[in-house]
Amino acid sequence: MEIDLDKIRTFFSADRFAAEAGIVIDSVREDQVECSMEITGKHRNAGGAVQGGAIFTLADLTFAVHSNLELVCGVDKGITVGQSCSISFLKSTRGRRLIAQSVCLSRGKNISVYRITIRDDLGALIAEMHGNGFTTAKR
Repeated sequence: MEIDLDKIRTFFSADRFAAEAGIVIDSVREDQVECSMEITGKHRNAGGAVQGGAIFTLADLTFAVHSNLELVCGVDKGITVGQSCSISFLKSTRGRRLIAQSVCLSRGKNISVYRITIRDDLGALIAEMHGNGFTTAKR
């Protein structure tokens, strides 16, 4: 499969919530996707920490990019949507940027499982998400 980063970025620019959050698709390979987000005031909760929803949104977009690579790159296998996920918030960040990396643990005809780790720019492990995807019928 030929990966076209510009085509992937264009496709996911339609994800307006993630775009408004400032999430950037940094790198894409078949075996790993990396997205990041600069932390700004809009990402903080009332206590001053990064809001869990902001961290989840970063993980969720990274999952979406990885699980839909084939579709975006021209192989119509149907779109993969999140079926369920579990996220564990492990530590508050002291960094200025969050980086999410996705790896595929299992991919079948319709069901797939991905692990997304979120670290800050200081190297601390902030959260980990497991996302289960369901691939719908061809569009």
